[in-house]
Amino acid sequence: MKDILQELQDRRDVARLGGGQRRIDSQHARGKLTARERIELLLDEDSFEEFDMFKAHRCTDFGMENQKPAGDGVVTGWGTINGRMVYVFSQDFTVFGGSLSETHAEKICKIQDMAIQNGAPIIGINDSGGARIQEGVASLAGYAEVFQRNIMASGVVPQISLIMGPCAGGAVYSPAMTDFIFMVKDTSYMFVTGPDVVKTVTNEVVTAEELGGASTHTKKSSVADGAFENDVEALAEVRRLVDFLPLNNREKPPVRPFFDEPGRVEESLDTLIPENPNTPYDMKELIHKVADEGDFYEIQEDYAKNIITGFIRLEGQTVGVVANQPMILAGCLDIDSSRKAARFVRFCDCFEIPILTLVDVPGFLPGTSQEYGGVIKHGAKLLFAYGEATVPKVTVITRKAYGGAYDVMASKHLRGDFNYAWPTAEIAVMGAKGATEIIHRADLGDADKIAAHTKDYEDRFANPFVAAEKGFIDEVIQPRSTRRRVSRAFASLRNKKLENPWKKHDNIPL
Repeated sequence: MKDILQELQDRRDVARLGGGQRRIDSQHARGKLTARERIELLLDEDSFEEFDMFKAHRCTDFGMENQKPAGDGVVTGWGTINGRMVYVFSQDFTVFGGSLSETHAEKICKIQDMAIQNGAPIIGINDSGGARIQEGVASLAGYAEVFQRNIMASGVVPQISLIMGPCAGGAVYSPAMTDFIFMVKDTSYMFVTGPDVVKTVTNEVVTAEELGGASTHTKKSSVADGAFENDVEALAEVRRLVDFLPLNNREKPPVRPFFDEPGRVEESLDTLIPENPNTPYDMKELIHKVADEGDFYEIQEDYAKNIITGFIRLEGQTVGVVANQPMILAGCLDIDSSRKAARFVRFCDCFEIPILTLVDVPGFLPGTSQEYGGVIKHGAKLLFAYGEATVPKVTVITRKAYGGAYDVMASKHLRGDFNYAWPTAEIAVMGAKGATEIIHRADLGDADKIAAHTKDYEDRFANPFVAAEKGFIDEVIQPRSTRRRVSRAFASLRNKKLENPWKKHDNIPL
């Protein structure tokens, strides 16, 4: 018996070494942790239960039968994050460069199936050279099996991808279908075709970092939701994100203890809006002052900065926030911000996370590049996302809400539950100057008359009371009491029940 136990221990020791100490040292030299070290940092101490530690590939071509490392380049299993169950796979770059084989894919598919069946999030740590060339089409089939499960899991359990090394070719499509993608600066990259292929086909000379590094995907492409300095920080931030999310689509998000007064009055908010309606201010100040303990987890911070998305808690309960940012492009909606916000709203709706919308929007960004780029369709995505969402929706208009952008930003007409406005709100078809020049076109040559007409228009429409008279605004509130009013609104909506008409699925304007 002792011999058998010793053999088990020896086999485990070998499996845990992956590709061997030399390759582990090489991984560390690149500033990267190993697959197992990453899992150790991600999960609660001693909570990891591993599957398929001894699984090996079946390839017999190109001399592959002579090297069959246990685990076949990926560590899979489940564990807990702050006591809540998650499934995890972590690709091991020390074994065949983390390349995906038929059996490697089978290991990932097994935990994807279990996650869907048992209702727990899937966290994938990607660090792979791509498909294992020696296995040919079998490895491509393995990718497709993983993709199919990503699709089945979408909207059922949260899926989070960590890119902690290369992720190229077909491999990128699995993370692309997950809910959140995080990258590590300088050590991770994603692209469909690498720099060498790009040079051959298009004659462009580009580095891997420029083509698909963390900066590219967080600032330009919006493929990634965040980038961190190193593996340790990335894993810590994912732990923090998981705390905001429910385990699956049939559970509510977790309720955390909170040490902040729900009725807290913030007198500084009374002076947040500048006297001049064209002067910008930082909407993040409002978000931090409304949130429990000022804690805000921002998503896609570096992309489309004219809109802000992320999670806060109110009375310990998770709330998704979408807010225009007057500091960037005056808070206008455009193609990028509409896509960013629409995807976030749909995520919240999938997982029963209430949505708080903070509005200061002068309209959609004009220009040929926007129109040629399809701003109509992209703007419709956000409109569609808000309109189909059945979760509690609370909206606060702080300043401008003009034209179609007023409608799009979770207005009462898109089944907003509570629609509040500050006294500084201006709800109108357009700004006073533009409106006056259309209505009083005949007086355009007379500056004094135009000024008087503009003043009349401002007095009549540059306030929230016309909308309030029609019931489109439920209440005009004091800025200082925003946290209390919003907290109470969400508290009253905790048992909200709303269902859309039966359909196979909708056809959002992609």
